[in-house]
Amino acid sequence: MAAPAAESATSAAVRDGFAELERQQELLASCTRLYQQLTEHFNSLERRLSARSETLRTKRRFLDVRTSRALDSLRRRELSIDGSVSLALSQLDSLAKSAAGTGPASDAAGIAEGLRSLCSSMDSAGFFTFVVARRKEVDALRTELPDALKRCVDPARFVMDAVSEVFPVDKRAVRSPTDLAWACVLILEAVVPALADPDPEIGVARPMVPQSARERARGMAKEWKDAVERKGGVEGAKPPDAHAFLQHVATFAVAEKEDRELYRRIVVSFSWRRQMPRLALTLGLQDEMDDIIEELITKGQQLDAVNFAYEAGLQEKSPPIPLLKAYLEDSKKISSNSDNLGTSIGQSGINVNKKEQSALRAVIKCVEDRKLEAEFPLEDLHNRLEELEKAKTEKKKAASSSSSGGSSGPANKRIRASNGGPMPPAKAGRLTDYTGTPSSPATTTTTAAATFVRSPSSHASYGTASPYSYDRLAAHPLYCGQNALAMREPYVYPPEVSNAGLGMSYPSPPMAYPAYGGYNNGLGGYSNAMAPAFHQAYYR
Repeated sequence: MAAPAAESATSAAVRDGFAELERQQELLASCTRLYQQLTEHFNSLERRLSARSETLRTKRRFLDVRTSRALDSLRRRELSIDGSVSLALSQLDSLAKSAAGTGPASDAAGIAEGLRSLCSSMDSAGFFTFVVARRKEVDALRTELPDALKRCVDPARFVMDAVSEVFPVDKRAVRSPTDLAWACVLILEAVVPALADPDPEIGVARPMVPQSARERARGMAKEWKDAVERKGGVEGAKPPDAHAFLQHVATFAVAEKEDRELYRRIVVSFSWRRQMPRLALTLGLQDEMDDIIEELITKGQQLDAVNFAYEAGLQEKSPPIPLLKAYLEDSKKISSNSDNLGTSIGQSGINVNKKEQSALRAVIKCVEDRKLEAEFPLEDLHNRLEELEKAKTEKKKAASSSSSGGSSGPANKRIRASNGGPMPPAKAGRLTDYTGTPSSPATTTTTAAATFVRSPSSHASYGTASPYSYDRLAAHPLYCGQNALAMREPYVYPPEVSNAGLGMSYPSPPMAYPAYGGYNNGLGGYSNAMAPAFHQAYYR
């Protein structure tokens, strides 16, 4: 009896021992896994801290270099103050002497002589009028203005007096032409060399703006901001007006730290204007250029992002080739969607692929300006542009031929312009005398001026072909400030539109007429289904 009991106790002890070993083994495995996880976590933290430390060291080196350069520049500027003042005084004396003996110049003297004469005599009102009157010669103005403004005795006061009628707010009683902000931008850009330090080593780094002029410039900038805020914010401002504000701040060096967010909003809102990247750097936004570029890319404005990257020297961080390709792909998608929408409403022949054509031209110009032909060959882009132009020409010819095909003979029925229904014959609008009875043919001639009441549709001759081109302007020459030449529309709509817009079918008329005034045609009072897409470009 004792032997089996001993064996049973030994077996239980062995089982307990093995169970304890298994528990210990599981505990050891769990500790091993936990140790590995902790090791990986701390290694990850170490790598992250190392990367951040390297980034901070890089930024510190960059800031040290920039601080050193700024201190060197300040020392040079401090040492050059006396010499710059002497040069400025001597230049002021010579300008005053030359202005005293200068009389007004006639327009026949030419742009250069006219500008110099007006600047020498400090005739700011005449100067602004002279510039506005020669808008078509803007290239010549841009060339001659900097040299002419150097002849002003006080360029800062002269320019602010010149633009004060329009900027910061338009004070004209009769605004014609309505938009003169382009002239303000042109003048404010051109006066920068005239305000530069006479010392050739310092130059534009130190604008020579008197304190009184600087305070006046600050007041004008504040007045513009207040006026814009009352109208709903800078995003609703006109692009030339916002551009004039930024150029004004940059020209007279009156940028404020608390307004940097405002400057950034304007720069991003109107990034397509070619001076915006340079103005962003001038206004102290160089530390935010990375974020601005990323924001533009997110908004699908890759072409603007390329320009900002090159201006800030960040083209290696934001390579231009992928951005340009992405911009072209987006333009193709937009063009395809617009084309499908136009087809659904019968406007497939209007503004087809215009967005893609504009994008192609913009990319070609960007590649040529940045010298990227080796990395981005332009042959395919030129070929695609030619294909789109050829397709556009063929569609115009087809629309013209289809619209004029049925108008060779006299019409048997007059078609009501408003809804496509038949109208009475042309003689239905009869002449009546003052008693209301039909007039005889003899009395028709003598009483027509006094008693004839004409049908609204009887002013047109329906028996002959229309004397006007079917590719005539379909709307007012100006539509929201856009080019009227881009808003052409054939008078004949495709069958799907004429059938979809009518409650019942009617026999096809022998010739097609435009809906009177563009109304009741199913297109909301406009002969176009939607405003055409335009690629925004700054004036040159």
